[in-house]
Amino acid sequence: SCPGWHRCQSRRWSASTASSFRAPTPLLPRRTLWQILEGVQYLHTHNIAHFDLKPENIMLLDKNVPLPRIKLIDFGLAHKMEAGVEFKNIFGTPEFVAPEIVNYEPLGLEADMWSIGVITYILLSGASPFLGESKQDTLGNISAVNYEFDEEFFCHTSDQAKDFISQLLQKDRRKRLTIQAALNHPWIKSNEHRDENKTPERKKRERRQLKTKRLREYTLKSHSSMPPNNTYANFERFARVVEDIGRMEDAFTGLAVARSTLRGDVDALASVCDEKEAWYRREGEGARHDLSQIRYEFRKAEALRRHLQDDVRAFGRSLAAAGERYRERQGRYDALRAELSSELHWVQEVVGGGGGGGGSSPDGGFSTVFNNEVNEALKELLSRSCGGELLSGIDLDLSESGQQR
Repeated sequence: SCPGWHRCQSRRWSASTASSFRAPTPLLPRRTLWQILEGVQYLHTHNIAHFDLKPENIMLLDKNVPLPRIKLIDFGLAHKMEAGVEFKNIFGTPEFVAPEIVNYEPLGLEADMWSIGVITYILLSGASPFLGESKQDTLGNISAVNYEFDEEFFCHTSDQAKDFISQLLQKDRRKRLTIQAALNHPWIKSNEHRDENKTPERKKRERRQLKTKRLREYTLKSHSSMPPNNTYANFERFARVVEDIGRMEDAFTGLAVARSTLRGDVDALASVCDEKEAWYRREGEGARHDLSQIRYEFRKAEALRRHLQDDVRAFGRSLAAAGERYRERQGRYDALRAELSSELHWVQEVVGGGGGGGGSSPDGGFSTVFNNEVNEALKELLSRSCGGELLSGIDLDLSESGQQR
């Protein structure tokens, strides 16, 4: 284990127990800081952050020895840091917390280095660098890194000591000194070597010089104006409220994301419904147009059918009238044919009777020629008057053989 490091302290000490171990006078800055750094180095080597380093948690093992060993106490807020796991919280004592705690940002081992810078400032000056009139003022000063090296308090402080403090009180935790860099800082190294070369009498004389009025006033102001754990309790309640607010903000953020997602889904569904509605509207318009066209074609076909039926009926009536006329004319033709046939037979008989008394006579050639001419004249007359239709049913035979019959 490291010198001066009591690593079995993992519980919160009560105020009465802590008071019994507090030194009535301030601790030696160089020896105290070196032991604090050694103890914090042990913690940081094991990836453990204390998160509540302050003078009240730095105790003497024996206050009656010239160079007392110290131990760190109160590990109630300590946390083991894990790689890749983000850790955020608001806790600690307002005067000593780092800006990332005040701003509720991811935390790491660097928060302890900030607290060491505040403790160093107090040990060298007896004043608190960020203490304000109220807790809100104090936290505002920390967040803005609002501090200065007042000449009244730091007129005898070396530039190396101020540089050590300045490199610890960096708002950007990446620029803050690590525990190893703090141990290797020239001011700490020079103090270490100087401490080794000093005699016990000189160390005792220097210890007396550190019992300044300012540091006593700061100690009284810090511990007599309020109960020891009052500030921490208030800060704890504030931390819980902030955590609750953070959880509520996360829940609201989740609700907002869900609402946005739901709105997107609703908008997408509405867009699909609009597209479907437009498609159905177009299809309905097309179907209505097609139905209207079909109805028009049907009415047109129906009208054509009625016209055809009327034409068929008219044709039927015309055909019946034509048949009636045909039958009427057929009857007339038949009567005319019979009458002509009778007349022709009479003519044949008259013509035949004219030459029948003398039998065969010299005038027989003339009679034959005469019969032939009469025959031809009758046929021509009948063809012109009747169109030749009646001749097919009349047997004209005016020849000589017919006369003989």
